[in-house]
Amino acid sequence: MRRVVITGLGVISPIGNDVNALWNSIEEGVCGIAPITHFDTSDYKVKLAAEVKDLDMEAYFSKRDLKFNDRFTQFARIASKQAMQDAGFDKEISDADRFGCIIGSGIGGIESIELASHTLSERGASRVSPFFIPMALANLAAGQVAIDWGLKGATSCVVTACAAGSNAIGEAFHRIRDGYEDVMLAGGSEAAITPLAIAGFQAMRALHTGDDAKRASIPFDKQRSGFVMGEGSGALVLEELEHAKARGAKIYAEVVGYGMSGDAYHITAPSGDGAYRAMKQAAAHAKEHGIELSDIGYINAHGTSTPAGDVGEAQAGERLFGENMKTVSMSSTKSAIGHLLGAAGAVEAVLSVKALQDQICPPTLNLENPADEVAHMDLVPLKAKPKALKAVMSNSFGFGGTNSSLIFKKYEA
Repeated sequence: MRRVVITGLGVISPIGNDVNALWNSIEEGVCGIAPITHFDTSDYKVKLAAEVKDLDMEAYFSKRDLKFNDRFTQFARIASKQAMQDAGFDKEISDADRFGCIIGSGIGGIESIELASHTLSERGASRVSPFFIPMALANLAAGQVAIDWGLKGATSCVVTACAAGSNAIGEAFHRIRDGYEDVMLAGGSEAAITPLAIAGFQAMRALHTGDDAKRASIPFDKQRSGFVMGEGSGALVLEELEHAKARGAKIYAEVVGYGMSGDAYHITAPSGDGAYRAMKQAAAHAKEHGIELSDIGYINAHGTSTPAGDVGEAQAGERLFGENMKTVSMSSTKSAIGHLLGAAGAVEAVLSVKALQDQICPPTLNLENPADEVAHMDLVPLKAKPKALKAVMSNSFGFGGTNSSLIFKKYEA
């Protein structure tokens, strides 16, 4: 099997619009949750979200691009540009047939769908934009990024709800490992803080409905009552090791494990067993690269702040790790950035790689009263903490019962 490493990172998030800004905010305990500004919430029970802030789109795009790209595509293009430049690639990609792009999204261009629906209702079919369909399709972020950089390898979009970003990274890992491509740009993007999306999740009773930002996204806390919607994008450049070494690329970490499973249980409720099997599969793959369960010191949990999901994931971790779980730190960065749906796994993968690089476990913010079932675990409450880390795990689980787990390790030549 060919070894796969990470050579570039990029991110747009509610607490920072590049990797360094995001990571500094994580270390400082910054929370990006605040009242929704994208639309009037007077008629909504849900008042809070984690919006992307202070992002000057005009610095990145022409007026035409802004008009004919959905917000989720714009996020993906910016994060991808950061990752590509971080990896040392320019506009002249050599051997473009061996360079692919997989960017996941849970919903895609829902803002464009809402606006087009309004146009149809108010002005008639003839006034719907010919750009509507390309703006709405979930795979257009990957397609547009591939066009931006001339990437002619596999170009695809994973649509597995909240696991999409992780699955995109995992599938890119497999394509390089198995020899189909040498380099892949992978990640996820989402922009679903819109009237219809919030209304839909609100109707499901999936979202927190309080107005105190510090008690909104509180994974593992006794008072958790639903997730907080976030938005943004994460992008990673994955590369075959020898290819990276040959061009003198810096290496952040090595990808050593990827697990994917299905619950076959319920369309929205987690089973816990599926999470366990995805983590187990990732751990089995990591073992082939010399990583034992005892080497994994940190888990970036899916941890959405829902009553069933948080405890189910924690118990799945204990089931897999056994006695080793006593030495594992597990936190949910959704306490800081909210739940980015299809982008969550990608942004959290970036954070997991940074945790490994800087030997710091991100905190679970505002965790004041851990649930009884997890009170004995190290959930990194309130503040980030230094820790010697050899390998880390990142989990993502989505509606439809889809589960994904990634494992990264410190790179060793």
